[in-house]
Amino acid sequence: MMMAATATTSSSDTTANERSALVPVLSEAGDGNSTTSQSSLPRSTRTPSDGVLQRKSILAMQKVMHTQEDTAATIHEDTAATATANVAASSSVLLGSTAMLKQSLLADQQRRQQRRSTRLAEAASSIQHHGHGPRMTRTPSLFLSQRMSRILLVEPILHQLQKVPTNFLNDTKRLAEGSIPQSIVLATIIGTISGVACYGYYTVLFGALRVCWHTLPEHYLVVPNPSWPATYYWLWIPLVSGTMITGLGLTVLYVGDPGDLPYVISRIHTHAYIPMNHVTPTILASLFSIVAGGSLGPEAPLVAICGALGGYVSRNIFRQSSTNVVRKHTFMGMSGALAAFFGVPLGGSLFALEVCSRFGVEYFEHIIESIFCGEICLLVFRSLLGKDMAPMWNFTTPTILRIATCPPVYVLYGALIGLYGAFLAYLFAVFHGNTMELFGPRYLNLLENHRAVYRGWFAGIFIVALMVLVPHTAFWGEEEIQVVAMMGPASSLPNIFPTTGLIGFEMDSPFHVFIVGCAKLCAISFTVAGGFRGGYIFPLMCAGSAFGRLLYFIVPVNADDGTATVPFQLCVLCTAAAMNVAITRTALATTLILTFLSGEHMTGPAILMASICSLFATSYMPFIKSQITRSDIDHSLFHEEHHIADNDSVVSASDDENDVDDF
Repeated sequence: MMMAATATTSSSDTTANERSALVPVLSEAGDGNSTTSQSSLPRSTRTPSDGVLQRKSILAMQKVMHTQEDTAATIHEDTAATATANVAASSSVLLGSTAMLKQSLLADQQRRQQRRSTRLAEAASSIQHHGHGPRMTRTPSLFLSQRMSRILLVEPILHQLQKVPTNFLNDTKRLAEGSIPQSIVLATIIGTISGVACYGYYTVLFGALRVCWHTLPEHYLVVPNPSWPATYYWLWIPLVSGTMITGLGLTVLYVGDPGDLPYVISRIHTHAYIPMNHVTPTILASLFSIVAGGSLGPEAPLVAICGALGGYVSRNIFRQSSTNVVRKHTFMGMSGALAAFFGVPLGGSLFALEVCSRFGVEYFEHIIESIFCGEICLLVFRSLLGKDMAPMWNFTTPTILRIATCPPVYVLYGALIGLYGAFLAYLFAVFHGNTMELFGPRYLNLLENHRAVYRGWFAGIFIVALMVLVPHTAFWGEEEIQVVAMMGPASSLPNIFPTTGLIGFEMDSPFHVFIVGCAKLCAISFTVAGGFRGGYIFPLMCAGSAFGRLLYFIVPVNADDGTATVPFQLCVLCTAAAMNVAITRTALATTLILTFLSGEHMTGPAILMASICSLFATSYMPFIKSQITRSDIDHSLFHEEHHIADNDSVVSASDDENDVDDF
């Protein structure tokens, strides 16, 4: 404590140039913006790490030292001796302070804080009285005590980086940016708007499905028409699908590019919001795609629509400019859409956060607000729809009972089934890569938007052929999973007309189950390659349920009671989870969604194990290319903020750990 004061008073005066050079550097190290006041800093941010502060202080000292000229050769011998003594004294002070700091780290927190406060007060007092601090000379001993340099140069401005002292009432009055009251208000508003938007989209979509695939053919055009014999009912499938595919291509050509799930993810990473000019094309293109019978679902369009609404409310109504705050509000809309669609608020909200990264939830600070918004959106959507939250599938029969307990061995079964599903997903990824290459510039060159109509027609040939031959592959599979997993009759298929297709296909053998699984994966691939818009969560789960049912045929049977060693529910749900996770990278959300929708809560540990094993096995097989590592993970915990107009990182590339070694 006294040594720092002695060194301060014994050193010669710092020149005006040195102090002026020090000011902007210290300001940069403190808050990144000399005009930013403490009250403008977000309440939810944290202070930078010690390593960053140490590097900033060393850079400041080096800048000052470079401004000094070596005058040792021109000064008097006595003056040189005095300067040498000062250098030695400074080195001794620094080394002694290092020892003091090491000793203080072993003491309790209170004593360490008291000693540090005393040292800072005396150093500040010395600088104030004498107008200078210790002379900084180019000497290796200076860098032997990085912590001492932190105390002398950077600690006095730490008060600018502490959390803003406030309370809930003050934040509520001014809706402070990034504060809890602001998050509550915006989550309520965004959740309500998203719930209404989901209800409107849901009503139009299912109204169009009902009219095109049930009302018109069954009551007006096909069945009552004597000139349309039953043997030609299957022609209704290409008629409706071809019309809708044409509408899809014209939408892309004249209304605009609707984007897709990879585009939405890339916008989250790079801009933190989804532009509103993509909403109308997304609505029209997805409606045409889904009504056409393509193997993509409404979850991805809802994510894009509600995410865009969340970002619009944040930027245009509440005038938010912080990148991370706007991104949080965009996540609120996305989470609300999936929570409403799945009817699983926790699983749906986590899905929106997980799908943006390849390995876990990287935008972890937005989890609570996103889940809360998901609950609000679910409340509004289900209330308007008049539909309760309940399991969607029933995998029990008189011989297949509900799983009441989960023995530990089920977790091992889940791991093995997860690897099985990951292998199937790998085969699908390889097949889809070849499909996209066929549509690409090397062969057909159909991926440009000006060729959207031809792209859709070419893909439609394969999609319609699969629908006509295997009707189980039509649509996104949310309701078809019940029929596929239980090998139900084709007449139970909920959307397509006629349900028997051209050849009266039925899932009445293991081979036909295998055909359904392969045909569904082919349908997904051509639907994506054809420029259809939608999500492939339920389509992948539907294909996985078929292959899970196939696996159930070959599992060993217990000799005692004749039951299967691996329960039927585990085979179906774990395979469905593994295939979906391998493509979407959403291990946590997929487990919650499948556990709730199946009503088989005791399968949760096994499904989670299958999901994680599939995630590990396919870690180096990225299907969605825009799933990248979060770019602002380093400075997201600091007070220094990104803003929408400034996409540069606060911590520059030069602030690397290796920079300290270069000194």
